Amino acid sequence: MWADPLVTRYIGGKPLSKEEVWARLLRAAGLWSLLGYGYWVVRERETGRFAGEVGMADFHRDLVPALDGAPEVGWILAPWAHGRGFATEAVRAVLDWSDKHLEQRRTVCLIAPENPASIRVAEKNGFREYARSTYKGEDTILFERK
Repeated sequence: MWADPLVTRYIGGKPLSKEEVWARLLRAAGLWSLLGYGYWVVRERETGRFAGEVGMADFHRDLVPALDGAPEVGWILAPWAHGRGFATEAVRAVLDWSDKHLEQRRTVCLIAPENPASIRVAEKNGFREYARSTYKGEDTILFERK
């Protein structure tokens, strides 16, 4: 999935190599042991087919304004799963889990302005824009949910 240009166009802009995907997997596994939260796999209920990943992290991004340690919600789907409601449902499940297991209610997400599908997912799940910024030379919109 991470090697597909359709998947990465709004997340870094380039497909990942096998090595970069492996490093990403190791980082994701470490989130759980260090923070008590992280990413889950998204699967289609009927078939069990891999649809993507969803979860929360604290990447200590070099960003102004700073995210102040708020869990950052993220989602990424395989192209076949785009537009089928997986992201909205998966993000809702992550937020339900967060509300039950984490003391901090505020969660954030970063979305490229040219990604209206993800903006809709965020808004459907109660996120509201609170700032515009630049991250790694690219414009980004910061959303929060309190």
